[in-house]
Amino acid sequence: MKGAPDTIHDILIVGAGLAGMRAAVAAQSDPAGLDVAVISKVHPVRSHSVAAQGGINAALGADDSWEKHAYDTAKGGLWLGDQDAIEAMCREAPDDIRELERMGVIFSRDAQGRIAQRPFGGAGFPRTCYAADRTGHALLHAMYEQLLKRQVFVYEEWYVTALIVEDGACRGVVAWDILNGGLRAIGAKAVILATGGCSRIYLTSTNAVINTGDGMSMAYRAGAPLMDMEFIQFHPTTLKDTGILITEGARGEGGYLLNTLGERFMQRYAPEQMELATRSTVSLAIGTEIAEGRGVDGCILLDLRHLGRERIAERLPQIRQLAVDFAGVDPVESPIPVRPGAHYVMGGIKTSVWGETAVPGLYAAGECACLSIHGANRLGGNSLLETIVFGRRAGKRASEYARSVPPPPGDAGLLQREQARIAGLLKNDGPERPWQVRDELGRVLALHLGLVRKRDKMTEALSLVRTLKTRAERVRLEDHGKAFNTDLVSALELGSLVELAETVVAGALAREESRGAHYRSDFPQRNDASWLRHQLCYRAPDGPRLESAPVTITRFPPA
Repeated sequence: MKGAPDTIHDILIVGAGLAGMRAAVAAQSDPAGLDVAVISKVHPVRSHSVAAQGGINAALGADDSWEKHAYDTAKGGLWLGDQDAIEAMCREAPDDIRELERMGVIFSRDAQGRIAQRPFGGAGFPRTCYAADRTGHALLHAMYEQLLKRQVFVYEEWYVTALIVEDGACRGVVAWDILNGGLRAIGAKAVILATGGCSRIYLTSTNAVINTGDGMSMAYRAGAPLMDMEFIQFHPTTLKDTGILITEGARGEGGYLLNTLGERFMQRYAPEQMELATRSTVSLAIGTEIAEGRGVDGCILLDLRHLGRERIAERLPQIRQLAVDFAGVDPVESPIPVRPGAHYVMGGIKTSVWGETAVPGLYAAGECACLSIHGANRLGGNSLLETIVFGRRAGKRASEYARSVPPPPGDAGLLQREQARIAGLLKNDGPERPWQVRDELGRVLALHLGLVRKRDKMTEALSLVRTLKTRAERVRLEDHGKAFNTDLVSALELGSLVELAETVVAGALAREESRGAHYRSDFPQRNDASWLRHQLCYRAPDGPRLESAPVTITRFPPA
């Protein structure tokens, strides 16, 4: 699986998380016997999909249906989701779950031996399939087994720096060999981006440090628009001081949220759904409780004690261990201190329902893409489902495309330009290190673009982010070697982060309403008349250029 068999592939997939590996399995299954390769900056099973805890949605229950799943998704996204994409995902979900089961995913079971399902926020039925509280881990390892079984070639520990675009079409990538050093052009008839999200623009995030939005940034630089970047989901429950995710499954199993008075305060904000209201509702409620002085040392409390030791050990073993290890709290005996934290990007590279971007030959799937399924607020359990359904779809459509085009002729000089860029970074003698600019970027976003947003704060943030973009170009590297130069990789990642942060702030400033994860205290109401529309973000010399795009509404009119 190491080394390089060739420099040209039929399909090259950037990113080895669930979306990327599912795309690889679908592409490799093409009857034409295509040459499929995956390239990843980390070993595939270290991809961030492994950190997903709570579960994956599908309407498997006798009283449930894909139509009900689609309605909950459209409603939960405050009607900003494109309903053709939502319908495709929800309709195909049950078959994809059964296919995962056949691939060897060990789902938790109910008393009858069927795949167990737990309730999640915003859902009308318990439709979240799970493997205890390690669902992403179970899915990712099963998918990696499929890659090994099919002998899909993996470029392991390679960092893609740019997309090769010739005659308006994507024909491969330029990538840095992290292990040995050096740039290389790798040609492909089709490229699929599956590089995950960019919530690391915030200082504290549930995301792994590798989630730096590389694919979004590359596509943006190559001319593909980003869409709805202002919608950043804050997960309601992250562990105090660390940002470690505490799964929604803890509330799905019956956990309570308590303030310093011991009140289940969600009664005031969502009396019917309580702790299982949508994530944007719960996060804003927690933020309000803390801001109004009813928090506990800057947090609220997640109480699982009434579930009992046996149920916690069976359904939430990882959550218990995380709380013990990182907060010194055993949830069997004491409540867990939690608060909202940056978690998920609803926006991303604009794609069709088959993963096609505006650049021919370039596809995207998973969190780096925006179809839009999640609209203004993602429902828990739908992100893993999106990776599987649309990873498969992107792999299939890219295969059809790859069969119809000739091999790429070359890199059109991009390799030399990227070599000059890398050489410039290595020679930088600026006063700051990459981590210093990255931390300051995180603080700017946390202070000025958090749960509650306002024009003056965001205007200041835009100015600060643009200053940080300039500073990021001059960061000083202390490692000037080639082999395993993580200093260089950090500088490259920083370039992606500052560029994407600018698109997030620009989109948030322009959207003068409150909808889902985007709450503006100066425009506190939802405004369908003016803002039931997407925002497309194009790269321009003077910063992001915004355009509007309609929302696709099929069977569920906004309510």
